[in-house]
Amino acid sequence: MFLDDIEKKRNERLKIIESHKKNGVMFTDEFTAYIDEGVEIGEGTLIGPLVTVSGNTVIGKNCIIGQNSVIRDSAIEDNVQIQSSVITESSIGSGTQVGPFAYMRPGSHVGKNCKVGDFVDIKNSTLGDGTKASHLTYIGDSYVGAHVNLGCGVVFVNYDGTQKYRPVVEDNAFIGCNSNLVSPVRVGEGAYIAAGSTVTEDVNGDSLYIARTKGAEKPGWVSSKGILKRKK
Repeated sequence: MFLDDIEKKRNERLKIIESHKKNGVMFTDEFTAYIDEGVEIGEGTLIGPLVTVSGNTVIGKNCIIGQNSVIRDSAIEDNVQIQSSVITESSIGSGTQVGPFAYMRPGSHVGKNCKVGDFVDIKNSTLGDGTKASHLTYIGDSYVGAHVNLGCGVVFVNYDGTQKYRPVVEDNAFIGCNSNLVSPVRVGEGAYIAAGSTVTEDVNGDSLYIARTKGAEKPGWVSSKGILKRKK
């Protein structure tokens, strides 16, 4: 009886996939793709192996949904590429690239021609058209405008242990690598945040903001402390 149920579900799944194939959807390996009934997928889209698409999801035309991606209750426009990423209750504009290993949590809305790269985590946030977060960035409860560059290691510090705040980064701003935006804070249009800065106040547009402690070198300190043993 158990094996009969497995075979029945398998046949139902393959029947759904076959209906998408008739509508011009391509599958790298139809035997490992899982598509819920009711999911809409546009013509010319390629679904890779081990992809799961479920719930109230709409995927546009000519997309690439790469291996191991999981999409649930989301809207994906045309010409989007998603590689090995998880998208939940979110939306992605046309021409955007996501992944590999990106995570879009509920309430995330990414515009057109954006880049959401490896190990980028977006939660309940909006990214405007042309904005790029290429790697290792956390964007939580935030509004980010159009054509913003978010460097590697940028963190939107949105929670103080009791309440969550919503930072704003306006259009064309540049947020340097390893910067922290301590909310609530607003970065003005075209502002430039120097790498390694912790931003705790609003930054005016067209301004450079630098927040670093002064470096100090102490010659011979390592040897005097005997911390590291030199190899002979």
